[in-house]
Amino acid sequence: MSNRLQEKVVIVTGAAQGIGFGCARLLAAEGAAVVLGDIQKERGEQSAAIIRKEGGEALFCPADVREEQQCAALIEKAVQSYGKLNGLVNNAGWFPRATLEETTTELWEQILQVNLRSAFYCCKHAVPRMREAKGGSIVNIGSICGIQSLPNLVAYGAAKGGLLSLTRTLAGALSDDRIRVNYVIPGWVLTEGELAIQRAQGHGEELLRKEGEKLRFGRQQKPLDAAYAVVYLLSDESSQVTGTIFHIDAGESTLPIARGMYPG
Repeated sequence: MSNRLQEKVVIVTGAAQGIGFGCARLLAAEGAAVVLGDIQKERGEQSAAIIRKEGGEALFCPADVREEQQCAALIEKAVQSYGKLNGLVNNAGWFPRATLEETTTELWEQILQVNLRSAFYCCKHAVPRMREAKGGSIVNIGSICGIQSLPNLVAYGAAKGGLLSLTRTLAGALSDDRIRVNYVIPGWVLTEGELAIQRAQGHGEELLRKEGEKLRFGRQQKPLDAAYAVVYLLSDESSQVTGTIFHIDAGESTLPIARGMYPG
């Protein structure tokens, strides 16, 4: 690795597994000190230990990012441990399938809490610390559903659309503070959470493999695909990049949609 993030301190939420862990792992490999925030304590500790075993600097902080005080504590843990905060990756997400009629008020609120309110809380408490560091970078992990969602992802689409609006609003509001804010759209990543949903719907590995072959470039995306973009957006190489939508989805959001199960 090239140490592109040497001396930077970065928080990643939802980092115990999936895209979040992929990002945390690559960030540490590139020289950052990484604080992994997640509600899964045992899994989070294991993920941080893997990064340390590989020679990276990482610690785990249990956090339910639906709660403001726990978000505030996550930010303070990073600053207390490493003396500053340079980056934040709002990755925590939850994407249960539900049509308009199937979406209860309770489910609507829960999905918005995890996918949108958590990012608001983390940004609210991270920004003052980034001002102290004379700048920083916030990366919000979004979705094509934030631009155009699917019939069975109504609440999730609304939440990710709100996250896109929050991204662009904060990019403008924080530019004088040299704090950049960007929105990354991964493709169809077969994370642990996505695989669990697919299995519950009776979709096995062979079917998913065939569906992946229908996508642009012939496969589903991997956590590492998104992680490469996140590294760039947290590095000084992107010092002039803010308020952008960064597509890491093999063109699925800009080209005619391929046939199949692709959920966005």
